[in-house]
Amino acid sequence: MDTLDPARVAAQPMVAPAAPRKLAKVPFVELADGRLQGVVSSGSDIARVYVASITAGAHGLSCSTNNNRPCGGLTGGYGCKHLHALIDEAVLQYGQERVARYLRVEVPEGSGIAQSLNGTRDPAPAAAVFARFLRHLTYLELPGTSTPIPELQWFPAGVGR
Repeated sequence: MDTLDPARVAAQPMVAPAAPRKLAKVPFVELADGRLQGVVSSGSDIARVYVASITAGAHGLSCSTNNNRPCGGLTGGYGCKHLHALIDEAVLQYGQERVARYLRVEVPEGSGIAQSLNGTRDPAPAAAVFARFLRHLTYLELPGTSTPIPELQWFPAGVGR
């Protein structure tokens, strides 16, 4: 069997997170669709998760369960614990500077992103985020391989971010 030449493989290795993450609390976080968004586990019910998001620029705050019930902790412009957990995990995954730049928020030295947001409650569609999370889970079931996965070949090789 021939060995794979790393220069010829179409897939790029994943960029390591800025710090180790605890996937049990926030199993999915992404900067996509003009929002910081992800899935946050419920602290009280193992069968419940929340889809939380913050819109870039306007800082619209959204949090609801996987069956579209609004989060009771999200009131007005105050972020609930799910949004705070999402921000914390995004900073671990991408770094504070990148998350702040994506959300277009100025973070004073010694402060954090959550304290620097001027958001208001702005419900966002949760179904697409939850569906992407479920799709990512299917990749965990695939056997380990060093060959490219056809449906992921659209990822550009050699591009570092």
